[in-house]
Amino acid sequence: MADTTMAVREELLARTEGRTLLDVFAATCDANWNKVALQVKEGEGFRTHTWGQYRQEASRVAMALRRRGVTHGDHVALMMTNRPEHVIADIGVLMAGGVPVSVYNTLAADQIAYIADNCAAQVAIVEDASFLATWQAVADRLPELQAIVVLEPGESTEPAVPADGPEVLSYAQLLAEGEQALQTRQGELENSWRAVRPDDPVTLIYTSGTTGPPKGVVITHRGLLYQLAVVMDLLDIRSGNRGISYLPLAHIAERMTTHYVGIRAGGTIAFVQDVAEVLPTLQEARPHIFMAVPRVWEKMHTRITAKIHETENERKRALALKAIEVGTAKVRAELAGRTPSRKVRLQHAVFDRLVFAKIRAGLGLDELRYALSGAAPISAELLTFFAAIGIEILEVYGMTESTAVITANTPGQVRIGTVGPPLPGIEVHIADDGELLARGPIITPGYLNRPEATAEAIDAEGWLHTGDLATMDEHGAVRIVGRKKELIITAGGKNLSPNNIEESIKQRSPVIGQLCAIGDERPFVAALVVLDAEALPTWAEQRGLAFASMEAAAQHPEVRAEVQRAVDAGNAELARVEQVKAWRIVPAEWTAESEELTPSLKLKRNVIHSKYAEVIEELYTRV
Repeated sequence: MADTTMAVREELLARTEGRTLLDVFAATCDANWNKVALQVKEGEGFRTHTWGQYRQEASRVAMALRRRGVTHGDHVALMMTNRPEHVIADIGVLMAGGVPVSVYNTLAADQIAYIADNCAAQVAIVEDASFLATWQAVADRLPELQAIVVLEPGESTEPAVPADGPEVLSYAQLLAEGEQALQTRQGELENSWRAVRPDDPVTLIYTSGTTGPPKGVVITHRGLLYQLAVVMDLLDIRSGNRGISYLPLAHIAERMTTHYVGIRAGGTIAFVQDVAEVLPTLQEARPHIFMAVPRVWEKMHTRITAKIHETENERKRALALKAIEVGTAKVRAELAGRTPSRKVRLQHAVFDRLVFAKIRAGLGLDELRYALSGAAPISAELLTFFAAIGIEILEVYGMTESTAVITANTPGQVRIGTVGPPLPGIEVHIADDGELLARGPIITPGYLNRPEATAEAIDAEGWLHTGDLATMDEHGAVRIVGRKKELIITAGGKNLSPNNIEESIKQRSPVIGQLCAIGDERPFVAALVVLDAEALPTWAEQRGLAFASMEAAAQHPEVRAEVQRAVDAGNAELARVEQVKAWRIVPAEWTAESEELTPSLKLKRNVIHSKYAEVIEELYTRV
């Protein structure tokens, strides 16, 4: 087994030996010069960049940066929404010999200052005047920062050279500088990007900092190209692949599935600057590949089921509900290793044409080839639902430190409840304490300027300690059972996974948006519940209820009864020690901006425990 893994690894490494992402980018641009690479919705249409325009603009960015002193290994911060200029600047920084560092838009000023100081960013390219103001507010703590480039300066923001801070200029000015440099410094750009080596960083990604200050994860060209070679093989991604970019580009999952795969496949990426516009963009862009964190799939599921229940035509509503029942029966039979009955197969074929095809088209997913879920665990019920309507979601598992994916379910071989087997050529091992370890070319060489943290994460034998507890079935598929540092250890000494508890309850009702299980060193498990602001109005309307606010909804008897029903249903699937004995509705939405969630929508448990300490104490004193 080990010999096979090593042989596969060597074959994959040989394919990309001596190459960088910039070599791939150049080849893709040459082969697709006049084809659309990037597009973003503006007004009634799309603003587009062909591959030729993409390369030309990135070249201008690169030369302007070099003119300003950015050279091999220097860091440039990018703080923008999902838009063509974000990835153009990213490639431009690489062509200059530098390292792009995308910064989450939701970070506070102190967090931005920490990251920019840690990587000694020389230039920051930001979205607009509001982002500029944040950077200027911390500029006195960033002695290396020489310039801030603003994409949309606004009428009141004139580019200038402040007496006590970095120079401020517009993106248009930066491009003009780059164009002039290209004309006067012939050959410099070619020499610059060709000097980049496979073991150089392709990007620096800062972890979301759920447990202390964020760490800058170094991702290399070598590790990235290995990952891309595997992904292209496993998914058989074709040239011209269409994708949609809406998750933060400061997250490795978004970078991999749109930015990097787009470059490797010569595809077209549609950018979404406002998450509220994801569905309309899906309907127009018709992507071939769509990556979503579980919360997005949950919202899509809520939208589908709500629309079905809102259907006034009773016959159509009954037909849709029956279709889902049949689809679910088919999927469950297949998961159990049985062939669905002939009746179920025939019914499903009819329902797929009459019902499911229309649902997929309504979502903009009718041309979808690959649906992916990652960044956090997703419930088996949700995966079963989407499989029933003809959308096979491939749950994958990985980390920033592994250049995205370590294990993955693949088309036609999904084992719901697992995150699939390891990627070809990648070794995984379950340690004695249950922690999942991984080793291979995709593992980061370490954290920038954090040798102690690097030594803690990656041992002397090259094993990445993921921090996740896992098991492996007889087919080699990995099942993640919880985070090592997030385990609830009750006062009775029982070790429990909070995620298992949360997922068991959350899926039982559309009114529950988020749920955080509590119980460390406590006599029993309790939970904080957040209502789903999107689903609640429809649920309430169906019952003739009216709420003036989320606070009012949180106190309404029928809402509380619905939450209790979901808790009871979830508890029925849990061991007695895991069951939630007390809960409280928190009448406020949890978001990355309010700090209870990471930018990839995972719970920041330490923030929640601190922010709601008094509420948690009341849960245990009133029982």
